[in-house]
Amino acid sequence: MKSAVEIKRDISYKSAGKFEETRFEKIHCEIFKNSFDASKIVAQEIAQLIKAKKEKGKTCVLGLATGSSPIKVYEELVRMHREEGLSFTNVITFNLDEYYPMRKENKQSYHYFMHEHLFNHIDINPENINIPDGTIPIDELNQYCIDYEMNIKKAGGLDFQLLGIGRTGHVGFNEPGSHINSGTRIITLDHITRSDASSDFNGIDNVPKRAITMGVSTILRSKRIVLMAWGQNKASIIKRTIQGEISSEVPATFLQNHTNATFVLDQSAALELTRFKTPWLVGECIWTQELKSKAIVWLCQKTKQSILKLTDRDYNNNGMSDLLAQEGSAYHLNINMFNILQHTITGWPGGKPNTDDTYRPERAYPEKKRVILFSPHPDDDVISMGGTFSKLIKQGHDVHVVYQTSGNIAVTDEEALKFAEVCNDFVTEENCNINFSKIISFLSYKNENQIDISDVRKLKGLIRRRESYAATRYIGLKDENIHFLDLPFYETGQIKKNPLGQEDINIVSNIIKKIKPHQVFAAGDLADPHGTHEVCLNAIFKAMKDLKSQPFMDDCWLWLYRGAWHEWDIHDIDMAVPLSPDEVLLKRHAILFHQSQKDRVMFQGNDSREFWVRAEERNKSTAKLYDELGLAEYEAIEAFKRFAY
Repeated sequence: MKSAVEIKRDISYKSAGKFEETRFEKIHCEIFKNSFDASKIVAQEIAQLIKAKKEKGKTCVLGLATGSSPIKVYEELVRMHREEGLSFTNVITFNLDEYYPMRKENKQSYHYFMHEHLFNHIDINPENINIPDGTIPIDELNQYCIDYEMNIKKAGGLDFQLLGIGRTGHVGFNEPGSHINSGTRIITLDHITRSDASSDFNGIDNVPKRAITMGVSTILRSKRIVLMAWGQNKASIIKRTIQGEISSEVPATFLQNHTNATFVLDQSAALELTRFKTPWLVGECIWTQELKSKAIVWLCQKTKQSILKLTDRDYNNNGMSDLLAQEGSAYHLNINMFNILQHTITGWPGGKPNTDDTYRPERAYPEKKRVILFSPHPDDDVISMGGTFSKLIKQGHDVHVVYQTSGNIAVTDEEALKFAEVCNDFVTEENCNINFSKIISFLSYKNENQIDISDVRKLKGLIRRRESYAATRYIGLKDENIHFLDLPFYETGQIKKNPLGQEDINIVSNIIKKIKPHQVFAAGDLADPHGTHEVCLNAIFKAMKDLKSQPFMDDCWLWLYRGAWHEWDIHDIDMAVPLSPDEVLLKRHAILFHQSQKDRVMFQGNDSREFWVRAEERNKSTAKLYDELGLAEYEAIEAFKRFAY
């Protein structure tokens, strides 16, 4: 792994013309396997800068960002302070932005965020902390912003600016239309930005419409800039920023003008860059089967032709002449790819009995399999694979659905209050272990910073639980095959969850050992806004790794489905399960049993559609892609990728 110093020195690589693969990129990028490794490197660079300044008797002026991207950087800086003696006594900080209006003690404020994640845990002088004040009277804001700029200049300018990036291409809160010469000011937030923040505020109506932000010119005056981006949701805007033209419509593109800027990305955020998405357009490739599949599907979509209609000229004209030369002809390439995709399609997700399974995605035997369907939240099962779920039951397999978290955070206070009032009217307190009067009182007077009390969390969890029973009964699952794990990492009563712990892993291990499955289905979609899917998936990975020596695990296959945000790319699909119109309708109705998640989706991410609409349109789009590639035409398709654990 490269050191922070090596990352900085590598900034000259493009001008030296050393790497053809990056020739489309206008900003220096470093790509890491995951955000954890990347964040450690960034933290090391900041620590080295602080130490170097201290040795010279100088202050170190840091520009800091908020949001999910820098959290692991701050965690590593705190660790270095506690374990390695890194001191911040010579550090002055200036934060990029703050919502307006916003009180400092509000949990959604960036003042609260910075103290929670960094300042409360290090030895920085409180007087050296500068965060825009969201309580300044509106008629004093102009002078306040001028003074903020002057304070940065008095401190000697920003030695290092840490950035994230929004889906609109904003850095800080410099939304589309921001000028390159803009300074610190108040700005109106884009609807997309407010939508992305809505889950933190329990709805977009509660997200402030304005913010105070450093300007583009303020950021560009920094001596060193590092922008971090994690996850597939950022891939599109990262490509536009790094490979597109400089434009105020994507303010982050102004960073192309900076002489010492680096983008630090994980693999998911880099997926749309040309060198990863279409490497054959950059230079010669090592043509693995996976890359062949990816390239041929892309070629079909570009030429708007089915697989079997592609010609030698199509390959030669689109950067694949070396592949064509290697394989001999378009005919052989086309037939091979057609067969690969054809063999992914099956109406028997548990395997078809008494059939040659050589070219089928699942084994024919055992005929009746034990199946665990892991669902991170109490609706991911039907949203992501409701049709396949139904097929597995109808085809006689022993299916168990395992809900990993209670999902109580996603129930609105209004929904909980409605249920509490009904229950309060229906039962007496003596006959119930939940105090509904107490719940009603709490929810009626709950302030914006309060964490739900235990009874409220219990009620919200029960709402999700009973919705799950209704949905799975509708599909045909027996009640005794429904399991609720209520993993401890989730039960914080707030959006921020605890890290995955050994107790969580043990709980997942125990249910796997109990059922001894032949198939495990799990959510492989890491794009959910608050990371619950990723934690739940890691719990499964760790549990299955720990259990690998158990004899029953030799016959256990792991299939990953995607959640409510993205679908697998065609070339990644190992099993495609077609759905009939009736099965699509059944899936829709099962999703709609989750009434607390209908009409008002709390954690919708970057998609404003309801979950049932997303799922249906996604499944139909996958079927349409298969049809356009020249395969059979279906109403809808649910897709899965097999994972070797």
